This record gives sequence, structure tokens and C-alpha cells, in this order.
Amino acid sequence: MKRIGKKVVASLIASLSMGLLLAACTDSDQKPKEAVDDPSKPPAKQDISVTIYDKGAVPKAEGTVESNRWTKWINEKGPANVKFVAVPRWESQEKLNVLFSSASAPDLIFEYAPHIKNPIYDQKQMMPIDELIEKHSTEYKKLLADNPALRKVGMKADGKLYEFARLSEVVPIHAILIREDWLQKLNLQAPKTTEELYQVAKAFAEKDPDGNGKKDTYGMAISFQSGYVVDQIFQATRWVVTDGKLVRNWENFRHMAEFKKRLFDEGIVDRDYLNDKNGAKAKQDFINGKIGIYPLQISWPSFTNGELAGLKKNVPDAKVAPIAYPKSPAGEFNPAFTNPVQATAFVNRAAKHPEAVMKYVDFLVKQDTAKTLKYGIENEHWKVGPTGCPVPIDPEKSKNEVNWTADYQMLSSGILDEKCGKTVSTFNSEVPIQKEGLELYQKALAIYLDLSKPYVELTHPEHMPQLPKDINVISDSMTKPIDDIWVKAVLGGKEYTPEQAMKDAQDTWNKGNGKKVEDWFLNWYEKDRDKAFLAKDIYDIMKKQHNLK
Repeated sequence: MKRIGKKVVASLIASLSMGLLLAACTDSDQKPKEAVDDPSKPPAKQDISVTIYDKGAVPKAEGTVESNRWTKWINEKGPANVKFVAVPRWESQEKLNVLFSSASAPDLIFEYAPHIKNPIYDQKQMMPIDELIEKHSTEYKKLLADNPALRKVGMKADGKLYEFARLSEVVPIHAILIREDWLQKLNLQAPKTTEELYQVAKAFAEKDPDGNGKKDTYGMAISFQSGYVVDQIFQATRWVVTDGKLVRNWENFRHMAEFKKRLFDEGIVDRDYLNDKNGAKAKQDFINGKIGIYPLQISWPSFTNGELAGLKKNVPDAKVAPIAYPKSPAGEFNPAFTNPVQATAFVNRAAKHPEAVMKYVDFLVKQDTAKTLKYGIENEHWKVGPTGCPVPIDPEKSKNEVNWTADYQMLSSGILDEKCGKTVSTFNSEVPIQKEGLELYQKALAIYLDLSKPYVELTHPEHMPQLPKDINVISDSMTKPIDDIWVKAVLGGKEYTPEQAMKDAQDTWNKGNGKKVEDWFLNWYEKDRDKAFLAKDIYDIMKKQHNLK
């Protein structure tokens, strides 16, 4: 082998060095700029999945509940790439069961109902969020600090925080409305006791208050939610506080059944009321001017635009007024109110990017986000109205493009918008029916926000304590059989009395090991009521929101 000269070796080394240098320069030049860490740029969005109720409310032209103008807006403006998973509103329990059992449940679950959420917690499929909030939140952390009730309702039995919640205005969600023009025509006074309620209802059914010469009016509605409001008049609720102890309630159910039976037997109410499963027939009867006393669950703006507008169209001279719950053998009560602090969301324990979920929650609770999802885009969907609050530019456009977004707002605390977040701001008094609806609503507030009267229930149903699985099974197993007994008491004629029904209901309870349920509630109320969100908490928030003393 010939020896290579020193000059050749030197030349090769120089060439190799230059090649390496050029390669290095080329690699550096060709490296994508986004791959270089730049602290001035926001981090790349992470993928998360989120449930959304599907009510079939999204117009076809707008897409689907999983993909529409607002899901696109959320993904454009928000901190994460969100995949929305539709959950049928009235089949959410079944859908969530399938998702969790197949290990395909989304990262963030939106759900109202405790009876659906509690088993998921029991199965340890919820993620504790205390540390998540502490490390990765700004907006919700501040909301939590300013409103301790959010923590109270989001905690589970182990003392850890599991659920995100929102704040709402405290307004009556149940009411009793009466045809004031019928009272005047028959020279009657608004009833103040349940006996007077019966007498007025009887007159409305029998004395032709609509003046058409036919016996075609009902004194009162008692189907679906109307029946539940009548139950509340008698405080026919399962649990009541007596002498400082929480006990199972029986006597009030007997009084309730006696009252309804009297109405039913005398034809004062629709005798087919039990088949009016969702109250649709009673609602239509009210709109048609055929019901004198209408107990109902109510959203005041929706009632104004729906039932009240329909009634005034059919019976222009009709006058409707709210009345206080009449005094019953159990006493006088305020009706149920909207839930002021509502737990609406939790994180799947299997979520891969919980910090991204937290950032998304922070995005949803911002007032700017809430405002956009509620009203739409300024100058496209709304403008500032005379009161300084948003009003639709084109109501039909808003109806098609915006008015179906409520389920994207399940973490929006509208009440934090001090100027425009209260129900009163949703009425436009320049429109006659809206003006009438506003007056009706203001009368209802004056009647029902009465601090001298006790709240009709222990708390809002969503804040009842979480029962251990074995206790819950016992309680659930007796709910329908006992409810059926009270229905039989109303429909059973002379052969089956409310007294017999109460005896049968108590026997069913005792044979089904109801004593074990009673003991659990008694012990819970004695030891843990200070940690629970009860009627006193509702009243405290109500006083603050409405400046009551």
C-alpha cells in the first residue's frame, strides 16, 4: 500500500470538517421554527373530550350538537381541542353507563342528577380536583375562594372536592297561578287556606266562570308538576325536621291524599290527570282558558312567551295572578326555589390531560365566554339595548343560531353579571306581553321571597345527602310501591281511604327495612348537617341576591 502524503491527509481533514460544518448549518436552517421553544408563543392545545346533552334542539342548518358554530367557536377561542360527545338528555344514565363500562367515557362529564353521578363516584371513576384547581386554575380557583358554597356542594363523602359547580339566581321555580278574572266574576277572594282552595276550585269547576254555558272548566290542575306543587302545599315531602330531628314524614301525605281525593271524587279536576304524564294536557287546558288554578313548575320568561301569550291570544281579557301557598294542616311555606349552587360537571379519573380539562373549565366560567354563549356575537346577534343589556338584533336569527346553547353554558354563573344576569333583565317591557309577564314575576317575588315562612323542603333535591349504596338500594326499592299507594288513595273511591293508605305505606316501609334508612338519615342530620347545603344556605344566598332583611 502506498503511503498517503501529508498534504493529501490535511486536505481530506479540511474537507471533512467543512462538510460537517455545512451539514450542521443546513440542519439548523431547515429546522422548523415551531419546533424551537419560544416562550412568547402559547403552548400547543391538547385534545380533550367533553359530554354535551343532546335534546334535539340544534336546527339542521346549524349542524349537530357535536359540531356547529358554537363548538367551532369554543375550539377556536378556547384553550383545548375539544371533541364533544352527545348524551341524550333523558337517557343520560344509560349512555354514561355504557361509556364508563367500555372505558370510553370522555374526560369532562356534564350531568345534573345526583342519582346518576353518585354511583360513578362510588365506582371511583371521578377524579378529585382540589390539587388540579390549586395547580392549574385561575378563574375557578378565584370563584371558589369568593363563594365557599361551591366547595360545599362539590364535596363528596370522603371530604374531597370532586364536582365543579355554578351560581344561579334564587327565584321561585314553583308557583300557584289563579285566574283573577274568574275570582272577580264569581265574587270570590284568593284562597288563603287549603279549605278555601278547595272551595274556590269547586266554584271554578261548577259555576261556569268562562260564561259559555257549558260545564267544561277544571278547578285546578294536579297532573305531573302541578301535583307535586300541591304536595308541597301540605309539605308532603319524605323527610321533615321535627323537634330538631330528621324523621320520615307520613301524616302530611295523608292530608295531601285527602285533599286530592276530594277534588277527584267531585270532578273538580281532570279525572284522567294520571295519564297526563308530562303535564302537556294541563298546559294546553290552561292556554285554552279551561283551568282556574294552575300550580306549576315555572321559568318566568318562558311562561310569559309560551303559556301566558297563548292564553291572552285565546282569552284576551284573562287576568292571571300568583298566590301564596295556602295554609295547610302542616303550616304555611315558601315554594321551592331554583338551585342557587348547582354541581354540573366532574372529571373522569382516566382523563389523560386533566390540566387541559382544568384550563377548559376556566375558559367556560369566564364572563366573556358565558356572555357569548348566551347572547351570541355582538353586532351580529345582539346590540346593547335601552337598559344597557344585550337585546337581539333579529329575534329570528337569534332563535335559529343562539337560543339552543344552554347546555354549553352549564358552568356559566349568569348571576355574576350584576347588571344583566338577573331574570328581570330578560323581559322587554316595551312589548305588551313581556310587560305583563314582568309584572306577574315581580308580584311572585313579593309573595314568595318571604323570610318569615319556612322553606318547604329540607334543601333543593340536588343537595340531599349521598346515601351509601346499601341504604340507597333499600330506599329506592320502596319509592314506587309507596308512591303507588298514595295514588290509589286518591283514585280508590270510598273503598280505599287515605287513612288505610297511610297504614299500608308504613307497613311497606317497615317490611322493606325502612328503619335502617331512617336511622341513617337521623344520624347524618345529627352529625353532618353543618357540612351540608340546606335550606338555611338557600335563604342566605337569597337574602344577599335580593337585598332582603
